Amino acid sequence: MTRKVKDDGRSSRWDSHREMRRAELVAAAVRAVDSAGAEVSIADIATEAGVSKPVLYRYFADKAELHGAVGMWAARQILDAVVEAVLAPAPTRRRVEAGVAAYVETIAEHPNVYLLLVRQHTGGTDPLADGKQLIAATFTRLLVDTFGRLGLDAAGAEPWAHSFVGIGESAGQWWLERRTMSRAAFTRYLSELVWHALAGTTAEYGVDLSALDQPEIVTPLRKGRS
Repeated sequence: MTRKVKDDGRSSRWDSHREMRRAELVAAAVRAVDSAGAEVSIADIATEAGVSKPVLYRYFADKAELHGAVGMWAARQILDAVVEAVLAPAPTRRRVEAGVAAYVETIAEHPNVYLLLVRQHTGGTDPLADGKQLIAATFTRLLVDTFGRLGLDAAGAEPWAHSFVGIGESAGQWWLERRTMSRAAFTRYLSELVWHALAGTTAEYGVDLSALDQPEIVTPLRKGRS
């Protein structure tokens, strides 16, 4: 007969402590990258955190796992800023522009972190993979809701969402590395691209995206292209 072991709460307390400690180490990693640049070493991160490398590796199996945790941190920063901007009361085009501006502002606040993550992707691993999936899933829900309010079938919401994530990643890396135009100009061009992609798609189905600014207008459900 198997004896049932009573849970005294120690396991859950340890899990909570471990997650808090991991978050502290990720914050230290972000500070180290902000300071030392995208080529920062694990030793630099450990020094910033005030721990030894062996202690750091108690919480992260290897450098890839640490970078992945930083990638999720970055994704949540981006997602929180963009979602807050696009859900704020404003005309539809202004909300799209505000969302793009929030994205550009967020990556501009931590350019070394963003470049570290996208350059690791180029090297074969992608520390942003889980974070990009989270962002794409959120964008998918936003697009489904938006197209639903317009009476359109949002069957393409998921590939559209992943497309926007890819555009943002590629364009953001280009701008941070080149800086051949001001942040304001880059934001404007990227906003125009995103707006016209959305407006052009709804126009293809016979609906003006700006109809969202008139909530009293209800349109019948229209099927998207298969």
